[in-house]
Amino acid sequence: MSEQTQPSLESTQPAKPKRRIKWGRFFLGLLGLIILIGLGAFGGFQWGINERVDAEAIIVSQQVTDQYALALVDIQSGNYGAAQQRLEYIIQNYPSFPGAGEKLAEVMVLASIPTATLPPTPTATPDLSGVEEIFQRAQQYMNILDWPNAIANLDTLRRKDPTYRAAEVDGMYYFALRNYGVDLIKQGNLEGGIYQLTLAERFGPLDNTANGLREGARNYVLAASFWELDWKNAVSYFFQVYSGWPAMWDGTMAASERYRIAAMRYGDELFAQQQYCEAAKQYQNSAALGALDVESAKRANQAYNQCFPPQLITPTFPVPLP
Repeated sequence: MSEQTQPSLESTQPAKPKRRIKWGRFFLGLLGLIILIGLGAFGGFQWGINERVDAEAIIVSQQVTDQYALALVDIQSGNYGAAQQRLEYIIQNYPSFPGAGEKLAEVMVLASIPTATLPPTPTATPDLSGVEEIFQRAQQYMNILDWPNAIANLDTLRRKDPTYRAAEVDGMYYFALRNYGVDLIKQGNLEGGIYQLTLAERFGPLDNTANGLREGARNYVLAASFWELDWKNAVSYFFQVYSGWPAMWDGTMAASERYRIAAMRYGDELFAQQQYCEAAKQYQNSAALGALDVESAKRANQAYNQCFPPQLITPTFPVPLP
């Protein structure tokens, strides 16, 4: 009897098909992953660039405002060459800075006027009579908070005798210029206030209150340069002024009112670009400070409905008991 061999399990089991790697899908997925990583890196890079550009814009705006104030100082002292250089720097870096072009034209006219050369005169002994009287008069004006007349008398005193009670006169100059600058800013004369505070800083560092007001005035002047030209930047800078000094004004409108109007107009722009959620946000910020106009109010409702569409509620009915 012949021995029957039992078939092995390997011979009875069907062969498993080999899994083929679908290289097309693999490479497509890998390519998609690389694109996503690249987009994320590019977005972060672009965000970093935007942050740096915004920071540089703020620094430039502060520099040109300071240069404008110093140009006014140079014009007053007759140093027209330095004033012209400062104004040309402002126009080159910030062409829309208010008043820079007109002031440059004025300086160029003044610089073109020939200065008469006077024959030398014998040096006379300076007349120092009355300096104490001028000093006392300057103090009297300071006591009644009449800063312009106090400064005018200090100027007269310094021209008459630059060394007379020099330390006290410097202190009086600082006090009068500082307070005069603060008053001018509160009255809406922002450029004049910046100018007086810049003069005061030559006699000593400004205190936090005066320095803060000057910073707010700078931002207001900068924000006003974007008015009706670039509502996005107008909103950005007027928000800074509104956050710290809502009552600051330029003789026409307070910072809070400027911010309200700018946010409403920027909302209109965003609505026209179909950026409904951003538009709704700007309309909301504007409406928090006052009523929107009729057209903007309609757009605000439409933008809100586009951004937050009403949810349809499916009615539910009770299940009957068995």
